[in-house]
Amino acid sequence: MMTQFLSLDVADLKQQNAYWTAKEISQQPESWCNTAAIVENHRTEIKNFLAPILALKKLQIVLTGAGTSAYVGEALAPHLTAKTDLDVRAISTTDIVSNPLGYLQKTTPTLLVSYARSGNSPESVAAVDLADEVLDQCYHLVITCNEQGELAKRANNQENSFCLLMPKETLDESFAMTSSFSSMLISTLCIFTPDVNQLAHLATQTEQLIETQLQSIKAFTDSDMERLVILGAGSLLGYAKEAALKCLELTNGDLISYFETPLGFRHGPKTIINDKTAVLLMSSSDKYSSLYDTDLYNELVNDQQCSAVKKLTVDSELVELDDVWQGLYYIVYCQIFAFFKSISLGLTPDNPCPTGEVNRVVKGVTIYPLTSR
Repeated sequence: MMTQFLSLDVADLKQQNAYWTAKEISQQPESWCNTAAIVENHRTEIKNFLAPILALKKLQIVLTGAGTSAYVGEALAPHLTAKTDLDVRAISTTDIVSNPLGYLQKTTPTLLVSYARSGNSPESVAAVDLADEVLDQCYHLVITCNEQGELAKRANNQENSFCLLMPKETLDESFAMTSSFSSMLISTLCIFTPDVNQLAHLATQTEQLIETQLQSIKAFTDSDMERLVILGAGSLLGYAKEAALKCLELTNGDLISYFETPLGFRHGPKTIINDKTAVLLMSSSDKYSSLYDTDLYNELVNDQQCSAVKKLTVDSELVELDDVWQGLYYIVYCQIFAFFKSISLGLTPDNPCPTGEVNRVVKGVTIYPLTSR
């Protein structure tokens, strides 16, 4: 049995109400391998379900979820668009539910890929119902961590649906989604663009990150900052959004976090910078895209206006990682950062908002029938 997670004793973590967050961040490299094994074990069933759907003319694939689950799709869509011939787009359930006819085209065959930790969020369930109501041809691939969730139960009882369950340990107990986010993302990569070499290298590099970089991350956390900007382009923009959300969630909003693309940052958002603003740049492995990363990084360093500027990279000496793969390494870095920042602020990472304004599963959402338009 592990006695430490993120170099902190289990007893101390439990006392600080931080055990689950630390454990679930730390377990990710192993969980990714478990996820890949699940996909491989169900490869035939997945293929039998998807093959006739993917053969449909003018098929649209919509990757959807709410909050962190939406960012799974946002990180994946640019990669799947570049690597396959599929028409893939990321649309959050919150957008679909509030404006279904603006995103769902009645006569367009659609595969809705729903990501959900619990599968019980009101918008997650409503998005599936609305898609079935609005679309002439609709199919559902549900990727979830909870076999008892509403999405899983529905998918198992409908012919137009297939449910893929993530490893049991990824049903995160913590308020913040960590291993649930990354495992759902990994599963999609293993389905549509499997790459055992990139997965293995990613897992190894991330294990080394957790083993060797905790003190440097903690030192960065302890620096004098009130604002954090996280930058990334393409698939890395989805990761930047998720990283910014993790920092907001785990610090209960005490650390203001913002995301943008490196090119987009100059167009107004750069005004967020002051002497208490730190910048994390998720650098791209693409040689063309990285030119813009380097330009902005050098500009920020030369401006000397930020409290800190960090350029995240992954060792690619043995295996070069696509952005969508190395973004998982970056997100673990940011999860660890957010965890230590939460601790430094005297918060409880497993439940950083104990007063209940935000909840592990969203509450207080009224779903209105589409006929009320």
